[in-house]
Amino acid sequence: MPHFFIKSENVHGKTVTINDVENYRHIARSLRAKTGEKLLLIDENQIQYETVIKNISPKEITTEIKNSYLSKRHLSFDLCLAQSPLRSDSQSLIMEKATELGAAAVYPIYTDNCAVSKSVIEKKVDKWQRIMYEASKQCERADIPKCYGVTDIKTLYESKEFDYVIAFCERLSEKTFREYYNENKNIFDEKSKVLVIIGPEGGFSDSEFEYFRENSIPMLTLGDLILKADTAVITAIGNIIYEYNYSRKN
Repeated sequence: MPHFFIKSENVHGKTVTINDVENYRHIARSLRAKTGEKLLLIDENQIQYETVIKNISPKEITTEIKNSYLSKRHLSFDLCLAQSPLRSDSQSLIMEKATELGAAAVYPIYTDNCAVSKSVIEKKVDKWQRIMYEASKQCERADIPKCYGVTDIKTLYESKEFDYVIAFCERLSEKTFREYYNENKNIFDEKSKVLVIIGPEGGFSDSEFEYFRENSIPMLTLGDLILKADTAVITAIGNIIYEYNYSRKN
């Protein structure tokens, strides 16, 4: 069922009016939706509406609410990704999969071995935000993650914005995420803000490893195999989500 983000101001009793240009064009022109078809709508309060199209006029779509409820399609904690951007399609894949796996935010970080210049990264932020928006619609997320402008590890860490900061490293790692989680059971507490740092294809530099050590940032392993950077992102977040879901059942 197609899924779209709306504003609560467009909800009136049992009716939702869709009159913003983007959603209207997508539903009426791209999907060529007809009266009687079902739509999933969600507002900024994460209220999900199961609706049926009642009328399509030249400027707006009117739907009838058949059911509404608070969406569960989000994490209870903020999982933030700080990642050194890759070239072309690999980075687009990362933005899409990070969204699907529940990341609340992505911070493109410029590292010593980053393959993309700062100026190029800045120009790509709007594109990556759009990818995350579309991915949120596709996987029926309750919210839309944010892609921030280019920054660096030191700036993020010293912002003191995060409750937990961890780095996944292909070398010099100390423990697995499960071992780290067993020592930090509160990491998944509601409203915890967790920053996951993942480097570029060339890996972190010696000075970056030294920064992790000096600031007691845990360096975690993804196993004995050396993974490509895009694979590492998906695997790292996947490991975290697995432990998160397991912790909620036990």
